[in-house]
Amino acid sequence: MKLYSLCKKTWAMSLLIFVLLVSLTPVSQAAAFLSVAQALENQNNSVQTVKGYVVGQPTGTSTVITSNYPNDYALALADSANETNTDKMVYVQIPSNLRSTFGLQSHSELRGKSLTVTGTLTPYFSHPGIKSVTSISTETGGTDPTPDPTEPTVPVEDYYRTAAGKTGNTLKTELHNIIDHHTELSYSAVWEALKKTDEDPANVNNVILLYTGRSQAKSTNGGGVDDWNREHVWAKSHGDFGTAMGPGTDLHHLRPTDVSVNSTRGNLDFDNGGTEHSEALGNYFDSDSWEPRDEVKGDVARMLFYMAVRYEGDVSDEPDLELNNTVNNGTAPYHGKLSVLLQWNAQDPVDDRERRRNDIIYSDYQHNRNPFIDHPEWVNEIWN
Repeated sequence: MKLYSLCKKTWAMSLLIFVLLVSLTPVSQAAAFLSVAQALENQNNSVQTVKGYVVGQPTGTSTVITSNYPNDYALALADSANETNTDKMVYVQIPSNLRSTFGLQSHSELRGKSLTVTGTLTPYFSHPGIKSVTSISTETGGTDPTPDPTEPTVPVEDYYRTAAGKTGNTLKTELHNIIDHHTELSYSAVWEALKKTDEDPANVNNVILLYTGRSQAKSTNGGGVDDWNREHVWAKSHGDFGTAMGPGTDLHHLRPTDVSVNSTRGNLDFDNGGTEHSEALGNYFDSDSWEPRDEVKGDVARMLFYMAVRYEGDVSDEPDLELNNTVNNGTAPYHGKLSVLLQWNAQDPVDDRERRRNDIIYSDYQHNRNPFIDHPEWVNEIWN
């Protein structure tokens, strides 16, 4: 009888423990997301879901704006809808397919709303962040739309909608505002980025070199005579920005080139004429200028047009770059020769390789575009 009573008590205790465990399970599942404070403490490259309130758009390491949003690329979350301390915010990089739904330029009414974001906890803008985002949903349960594979991944006309109808300096200023505040790469990160932006479509193991047009193994990047390196099409001495993050690492004007050819080009301005380069046939140079081969003349021009719009000196550590109609610009923040660049833009129209490169930079790296690849006609609206 005593044994029966003991077994009965043991069974009852086991049942009670089981019921308690079952009752606790939903609580554990319900807390499947992190707070912003937890996300700030766990920047460990893990994939997590974070819940917080939209408090603005980050535009720098310690800068979050709450109005006049320049684009749809990012948002800041906090545990309080009224938070103003950026140290208590996590920065979210919005993927291209979700920007039209959750970007603040398109939907300023999202500020103050609660969102859950699933992505990788890793710094963004050199600040605790969430990148490689796979989903965003609202507090009310509305989820991000499933991307339509037939839709373009880059809504180009929507990107430039505030520039519509503008001309001259007004257009130049508006385009600057659109493409400003891009995600900046380190100079070392440029190596891997160029292997993707300039990949040879006929051989995925190679890149196409800008001036020679040669297809060369991605693995041969470096400083040897026959290696390829990182060419600053807007010579980095023209404005003395070197390889600093921003103008010195901007993929829109950095291209893979043969080391010795790059050395010959140096910091020369662009113009017609000179002696043909023995290793880069079709390219000509003299003491003060470089003429690229016909196939990339327009590419070069549009890269320089981009730089003259993107960098206006409105940020303390950025130069004010401008085009002029001279050569021998030296260390001044100018590049020429404008009249020739205008000719090259018309002579060598935008091609699919240029468009593809622009799309990759926008979607995978900097999240800004070269307007003169998308709208080459804007060149004449600004500089003619």
